Amino acid sequence: MATTAPPDEKYFPNREDNYLEIFSLIWLETDAHAQNDQNIEEKLRTIINHIKKFDDADKCKNYIEQASKDDRLVLLVNDQLGRQLVSSIHQLRQVSAIYMNSADKESDKKWAGDYPKVNPIWKQDGITVAGGNGIGNQSNQLDGPQGIFIDNDKTIYIADFFNHRIVQWRPNGTHGEVIAGRNGYGHGTDQLSYPKDIINDTQRNSLIICDFMNRRVIRLSKQNKTNQQILISNIHCYGLAMDKNGSIYVSDSTKNEVRRWKEGDTNGTIVAGGNGKGNNSNQLNVPTYIFVDDNYSLYVSDMRNHRVMKWKKGAKEGIVVAGGNGQGDNLEQLSNPQGVIVDHLDQIYVADFWNSRVMGWCKNCSKGSIVIGKTGERNKENQFFPSSLSCDIENNFYVADPENNRIQKFQIIR
Repeated sequence: MATTAPPDEKYFPNREDNYLEIFSLIWLETDAHAQNDQNIEEKLRTIINHIKKFDDADKCKNYIEQASKDDRLVLLVNDQLGRQLVSSIHQLRQVSAIYMNSADKESDKKWAGDYPKVNPIWKQDGITVAGGNGIGNQSNQLDGPQGIFIDNDKTIYIADFFNHRIVQWRPNGTHGEVIAGRNGYGHGTDQLSYPKDIINDTQRNSLIICDFMNRRVIRLSKQNKTNQQILISNIHCYGLAMDKNGSIYVSDSTKNEVRRWKEGDTNGTIVAGGNGKGNNSNQLNVPTYIFVDDNYSLYVSDMRNHRVMKWKKGAKEGIVVAGGNGQGDNLEQLSNPQGVIVDHLDQIYVADFWNSRVMGWCKNCSKGSIVIGKTGERNKENQFFPSSLSCDIENNFYVADPENNRIQKFQIIR
């Protein structure tokens, strides 16, 4: 297919100097003028210093191989050309990441899964999969949804904050089912008061719920949904996580700490913060949502410090892995971060609440990239305010949007 001017000679300087990055984008595409590709290019220009285009796989391969090992190259390629190129350049040090613009995502996953540098891209138009019918307490409505998680069958479990209930929403459903908090606001064992977060305990076939204003963490059996067991009392819980051994982690937004509870613990163990409110490396300032990886490293959205902290197992201090450069909407900044999840490549995804976007932060990167949304989105109509994040087994993103009383799904392209 014909192209304008030699595509391997075209450079595009970044239009926003504040966002200059040390990466260069290598774009291999036979039809880079398609509307979807132009949208991707516009998004990438906000974070990449230079874009170099190719429409010939051999020329592209030679350029990458001849680049310095100190360069940091990001490759964008479609699925057909990707199969020809990725296997031969994936191991090169100068190749930092690969993004696929896939037409057949199911087929693409089968081969791309063997290459860890291949990163996903998500559609930017979210689909409302729960709520979205105005504020209210009817079965098709939500009121300020907070924490969510997605089961293996894509059932969505929602902490419906202002309705004081937990709602289960089946795939493609138009209505949800209340499975906890049926008796409205209150302090009884069969009631909830502003639930903040919810996680799944697969080993015990139960749900763990942060009952925020009741200052407790409870367990709800999935089989016997009327049986609520109080696990932890007297805690200003905000976020919940569970490690592969079944230990429960709870962020306390008042004490500015995160504790771990192993089975049988009465007081738990401080694993992050606990040194008063502050912005030092051993402190937190309103920790919100949390995540624990397979190495027992804990990631904490440190909301008022506008950063995400990582605390390795046994560490006395954390390290900043996202944000930490003051409140703002530049790529090195966050504004009241909330939901956080981490993938198998240590890529961090953060719900950047007041910036109306979801950010991705690669390991050891000084700046993030916008995964969903864009800078200035909160000033536009139909803005969204992401709080909790979750992914299904296909890596589609689900985002709780409490200001619009809905849960949105962002489908993975690859």
